[in-house]
Amino acid sequence: MKENIYIIKNGNMIYELHNGNSKVREYKYDKIRFEGEYINGKKNGKGKEYDIYGRLRFEGECLNEERIGRGKEYYDDNLIFEGEYLNGERNDKGKDYYENGNLRFKGEYEDGETNGEGKEHNINGILEFEGEFINWKRKRKDKI
Repeated sequence: MKENIYIIKNGNMIYELHNGNSKVREYKYDKIRFEGEYINGKKNGKGKEYDIYGRLRFEGECLNEERIGRGKEYYDDNLIFEGEYLNGERNDKGKDYYENGNLRFKGEYEDGETNGEGKEHNINGILEFEGEFINWKRKRKDKI
């Protein structure tokens, strides 16, 4: 079966709709910005977001343009976060990484911040603190 591709130009943005199944690729200035599922003209379902240079920034699920469920964030091709999202923000359990790939934080997030129980590691991957966090700040004394 031949694939039908519809290309819609809107200024510098180009949308490719494949077989009418809401799979979309968005481009801006000849660089990919998003590829994934669209429903009613919005990001809904699995997808990947890219920066203005075409580098991957996020992969996961969206609902009405907001990150939701499991996802991963990247910066300069490095994984910097993996975990759960709600209303576009980091929420529930997740892991934050240093640029060198070592674990920085593993624990609970709320509204994009470390809130709740967690473990903080230094840049060499050594555990430095285990306990409660509020907005990236340690609340209780070291348990180590």
